[in-house]
Formats: sequence, structure tokens, C-alpha cells
Amino acid sequence: MFKTRLISGVILVALALLFIIVGGNLLLVVSAILSVIGLFELYRVFRIEFTPLAICGYLFTIFYYLKLGNNNIPFLLLIMAFLLAILIIFVIRYPRYRSQQIMAAFFGVFYVGIMLSCVYQTRMLPDGGVYLVWLIFLSAWGSDTCAYCAGMLFGKHKMTPKLSPKKTIEGAIGGIVGAAILGLIYGAIFHGPMNIGSRQIVILAIVCAAGAVIAMIGDLCASAIKRNYKVKDYGHLIPGHGGIMDRFDSIIFTAPVILYLSIFFL
Repeated sequence: MFKTRLISGVILVALALLFIIVGGNLLLVVSAILSVIGLFELYRVFRIEFTPLAICGYLFTIFYYLKLGNNNIPFLLLIMAFLLAILIIFVIRYPRYRSQQIMAAFFGVFYVGIMLSCVYQTRMLPDGGVYLVWLIFLSAWGSDTCAYCAGMLFGKHKMTPKLSPKKTIEGAIGGIVGAAILGLIYGAIFHGPMNIGSRQIVILAIVCAAGAVIAMIGDLCASAIKRNYKVKDYGHLIPGHGGIMDRFDSIIFTAPVILYLSIFFL
């Protein structure tokens, strides 16, 4: 299992490097595909993955990404059209769907599609997006690795025993501190191309630490949904890691935070 997980992880990192460095339409299309797959995995948990509700969700996500590539499409119009569509289905097919499933269909496109799109939006920032986007992965995947190591070495106090028994307070602290250190190192290496000074490097570390906190919340949120529905993994697309939602749960939460912290503070 460890070997499979390691190989899959290396391939994931290599693909991430390729897609993010190239950016542009390639990253837009890849982000859209990942969002639709992730949405399918989430809808499967809610048992609506092949229903008209889900089809509306997939279409909304695709049109939303088209909007990112073409700002002539009003975002508010997309939201209202999607909400109206699922409510019409709710009424016409009543009592086929429960109100919880209607809310889950609406929630899913924001949780997966829109929040995950912030990776693309960060990459396409006009001032240093090609560098700032990596803060998302340093905060999410980097802090996760640091938290795992710190938890293994020092972990004694359970953080959320009912939700994630293996996570410890010591591990969480290690993840946050580790993300901050990674941010400092990253800033020290790329301060030249990023055209930033020592003050901005410190801000990078703070941004990564904040992103690490949100990444942990994202991971726990995804776990809470799975536990509510008694599901072990969202999928099996990535050997050793599960599905898109299992691997990108922390990225989904971290990306919007890094995007807007970068806009306001960097």
C-alpha cells in the first residue's frame, strides 16, 4: 500500500507541476474535469449522482468554468438558472427527492466546483500568480506531511477523537509551523522572480500558516461528510489515495483562502 501511495503521489506532483506551470486553458480544462469528477464523487455519497439534479450540477460546473474563460457570462445568472432548475425538478418529481438532496445538489457545486476553481484563479493572477499558486499546495499537502511527521513523533493529545482519531493537537501544531517554514523557504528561494522583500517573505509564511489551518478544517469537513453517510472513501480513482475528493479535500478549502489573501496582502 505504501509503495502504491508513493508512486501515485509522485505522479500527482508531476502532473500538478505540468498543468500549473503551463497554466492557461490547459489548467482551466483540467480543473473543470477534476471538479466534475469530484462533484460526481460527492453526489454519489448523497445518492444523487445519476439523477437530473446531478446533471444540472455537472452542467452548471462546466458553464461556470466557461465563464472563467469568458467573463461575458454573468455569474449571478448562472446561479439563479441552476437553482431554478433544481427547484423545478424538485416540484415536478415530488416526492422523488428529499429537500436534503436538493440542498446537497446546490451545496456541491460551490463546495467542489467553485472553490476548487480558485487554484486556476490564483495561477492566473496578473502579478505573480505563477508563484503564488504554489502556496496552496505548500499549505495543504505540505502541512499534511508536516502534521503527519509531528504527530508520529510527538502526538499524544487527540484533536477530534470522534471525527478523526489519528489526528493530534501536536500534529496540527506541527503542520501549521511546518507550513510557515515552507513559506519562508519558498519566499527565500523565489523572492527575486517574485520581486518581494523580507517583509513580504514573512507575509508568505503567515499566509501559508493560515492556509494550513483552513486545510485541516477542509480535511475534517470531508471526513465528517463521509462519516455521516458511513463511507470510507469518496472514490478509487487514485491508487492508494482514494478519489479526487479524498486527495483534494484540503486543497478545496485552502485555494480560496490563498487566492484572497494573495490579492489583499501580497
